Amino acid sequence: MIQITPQMRLLVAVEAVDFRKGIDGLARLCRTLACDPLSGCLVVFRNKRATAIKLLVYDGQGFWLCQKRLSAGRFGAWPAAEGAVGLRPLEARQLQALLWNGPWAAAGGAPLWRSVAPAAG
Repeated sequence: MIQITPQMRLLVAVEAVDFRKGIDGLARLCRTLACDPLSGCLVVFRNKRATAIKLLVYDGQGFWLCQKRLSAGRFGAWPAAEGAVGLRPLEARQLQALLWNGPWAAAGGAPLWRSVAPAAG
């Protein structure tokens, strides 16, 4: 089982990929996108028709490759590129919304870090 935590490095490939690729092909693609697939980061890919996504992650012993294919419809909103790199970072709550085909950009929640003000008194 893959546990997604707020501390994990989560990346999404902004361009569609050929879903005939398996673990080795996607790991090679990660390297071309300047991401080490052995670093433990979780990378999300989608196919050209936007009907399926794959998650690739290395857990220290081996690779996990998970796929979700929608029974109807397509993945609506998909993250756009930020800069020249074909990967974009995500927060855990955004990935959860993306996996459920929801509005990932509007995924709310508490900020990852906030300062704690001293108690008045």
